[in-house]
Amino acid sequence: MPAEWAPHAATWLAWPHKEASWPGKLSLIPPIFAEMARLLAPGELVHINVRDSEMQADARKILDAAGVPRIRCLIHQIPTNDSWIRDHGPMFLNGPDGRQKIVDWGYNAWGGKYPPYDLDDVVPTKVGELLGLEVLHPGIVMEGGSIDVNGQGLLLTTEACLLNPNRNPHLNRDAIAALLREYTGATQVLWLGDGIVGDDTDGHVDDLTRFVAPDAVVTVVEDDPADANYAPLQDNLRRLRAMPFTVHTLPMPAPVEYEGQRLPASYANFYIANEVVLLPAFADKNDEIARETLQRLFPTRRIVPIDCRDLIWGLGAFHCLTQQQPLASK
Repeated sequence: MPAEWAPHAATWLAWPHKEASWPGKLSLIPPIFAEMARLLAPGELVHINVRDSEMQADARKILDAAGVPRIRCLIHQIPTNDSWIRDHGPMFLNGPDGRQKIVDWGYNAWGGKYPPYDLDDVVPTKVGELLGLEVLHPGIVMEGGSIDVNGQGLLLTTEACLLNPNRNPHLNRDAIAALLREYTGATQVLWLGDGIVGDDTDGHVDDLTRFVAPDAVVTVVEDDPADANYAPLQDNLRRLRAMPFTVHTLPMPAPVEYEGQRLPASYANFYIANEVVLLPAFADKNDEIARETLQRLFPTRRIVPIDCRDLIWGLGAFHCLTQQQPLASK
């Protein structure tokens, strides 16, 4: 599995349509997707999954209004239950023979929290059929946001998510690690602890720590010892500093709440595309610190902060809503 910064052929999205994901705010979300597509399209193709021809027409109207070139944005009638394609979508592998394959992990909406999820569960296989690629079926539940790789043998994940009995209760830590190695090409699985407050995925690593180079990660830290995120993020920082790479840090934004619920706002949920890095922003004093930090770490890409105060009501941001399709290896 190539690192996210490796050259992409495309980015995949699933058009937003589920009212329950953004209660009272769903109408605000499609324009954010269109802005994502507009920013991504100059550097790579954008593929968007929709339910049917009616949704395709609605999406195209919004994309056209945002100035997204049709030749760079392809829409497919692959229906979904929800938009979190990082977790339910295809994971692409590049084989040593130059052939690309897709991994279709099992998907149960983060431990059965949000049924139905039958459409999401088969998206990788449908994408494989569309692209004419072989599809592998490991036979276990695993979401794309629960792992991150450096493309050179290291894989990061969390105990809170992958060891949760609501995913694969029949498998222990060693068995899960063995399957991750087999189906990603990693040689070493590295474990962090708990996730951040408000994260309904049981602690996905893409809200915590991300590879930014083969030998470096960036991880979020909370400066306020009274904040509920302080202790788990300090524990993860201690673990990272014992691992074989350089550790950079990102601040956390001030708590983002809506209707009395604390939301999983994190600068770590950025998405690395060919020409840009999409950075969640929260109208917070730390937005600029996060942007400057990532600009130093990705000097050849433009860091684009986008206001996520409405988007994060869905309990995810740009990394959760994207899935990269790497260029096939030569």
